[in-house]
Amino acid sequence: MVFCCPHCGLPLSKTEHGCACENGHSFDAARQGYVHLLPVNRMHAKIPGDSKEMVEARTRFLSLGYYAPFREALFRLAREFLPEGGVVLDAGCGEGYYTAALLEAAREKRGRCAAFDISKFAVKAAAGRVKGVEFAVASSFHIPVADGAVDLLTAVFSPFAEAEFRRAVKPGGVMLLAVPSARHLWGLKCALYEKPYENEEHVDEYPGFAFLRRESVRGEMTVHGAENIRALFAMTPYLWRTESAAVERLGALDALTTEIGFDFLLYRARGAAPRPL
Repeated sequence: MVFCCPHCGLPLSKTEHGCACENGHSFDAARQGYVHLLPVNRMHAKIPGDSKEMVEARTRFLSLGYYAPFREALFRLAREFLPEGGVVLDAGCGEGYYTAALLEAAREKRGRCAAFDISKFAVKAAAGRVKGVEFAVASSFHIPVADGAVDLLTAVFSPFAEAEFRRAVKPGGVMLLAVPSARHLWGLKCALYEKPYENEEHVDEYPGFAFLRRESVRGEMTVHGAENIRALFAMTPYLWRTESAAVERLGALDALTTEIGFDFLLYRARGAAPRPL
């Protein structure tokens, strides 16, 4: 397996009911096929990560195809940077919308695809819809993979864990980060706030990684229907920091037109990073 034991770090092998390491640590597979590799002492909440409602909202919205250009761009980049027979790891995979594109690229390269998220609701949804991926509940800050196990690591709008990403990606491997452009969802912000703000656009430098390039994807979409607009809102961080009056204004809309934009930032791993103590 791509994943290793979260307790001792030894490789995991598949068993009849899940997987296990040589030290006897075993993990049962859920009906959908994923395993839970997030130890209790690393769960900082009773149910960490996105809620069931947030996952359902994101699944609903993404199924409408508005973000298809981003998934297509991710597929092209994964196909370009994943070596023949390589391993791609989707960190913070959510409900699996983008993981499906990574799996397609991995199959073209006769490689393997693994993915994880800290939300069990997200992983359950992902494993239920995307077959052929090794799924696990896990944290980006304690990734259950061996040092240098990954050829291509992707993080699409997910938490950035610099030290763990450096450790997981092999020397010469690639890290791909997807971040919002300056005016991503500008129309949604204008509907919610009197003084909307643009997202910061910058390319950070990270020790152990060399910046390769930025791939930008821009577009515009019109979302029809109050429920679909609500689903878009519910999958953004604005859900947690918007006043109720603004939410009510948004709920009164029958259609919402907005700019959309992703920037894919690609980095090459310069060398092996030490495992954190």
